[in-house]
Amino acid sequence: MNDKTERDIEKSYPTADFVAKLRRLADCLEKGQQFEISIAGERIYVPVRAIYSIEHEREENEEEIEFQIKWTKE
Repeated sequence: MNDKTERDIEKSYPTADFVAKLRRLADCLEKGQQFEISIAGERIYVPVRAIYSIEHEREENEEEIEFQIKWTKE
């Protein structure tokens, strides 16, 4: 049984912190290792089997790029 509640959080980071997180992610991907990250106080473990994608959205005066990481629970 899964005791985790649903959540949808967006957290902003200073550029240096964002770069450090991306660098850690890239290092894990290159080594074929699980990626671990803490987001809003919760530790998230991204498995090696995760799927990575990039999404681009455009609306009137705003554009957005999202780096997405998705996986299914096993």
